[in-house]
Amino acid sequence: IHFVLLISRQGKVRLTKWYSPYSQKERSKVIRELSGMIISRAPKQCNFVEWRGYKVVYKRYASLFFCMCIDQDDNELEVLEIIHHFVEILDRYFGSVCELDLIFNFHKAYYILDEILIAGELQESSKKTVARLIAAQAWNNFSLS
Repeated sequence: IHFVLLISRQGKVRLTKWYSPYSQKERSKVIRELSGMIISRAPKQCNFVEWRGYKVVYKRYASLFFCMCIDQDDNELEVLEIIHHFVEILDRYFGSVCELDLIFNFHKAYYILDEILIAGELQESSKKTVARLIAAQAWNNFSLS
């Protein structure tokens, strides 16, 4: 996975994680291109988009598009499952996650993503393990304050 983008239906970026080197200018261009391309697609269209020699896999949940950019030879269905896995863990943590949860608790969303993916590779597939790690982190933060 080269990068992860969470984009609202209005085109606002809610979360980005870059696993490949892109300059700030390139990142802005990528976000602009992909948000326009993905938001304008019809709901019945395929969740895979060919883009600059890569594939972008996306899935819409409520008002958010979860997007991941992968190599041409990577498995799109596996990436759709990773997206769903991330959303399920966010739902479990926030209790039916919504866009506002990600806006006001973006640091927690990044922490959850970092527990699932490291360097663009799936690190942890167990929801229970991720939930336990997140709970331990929350407890550590609570006991330090």
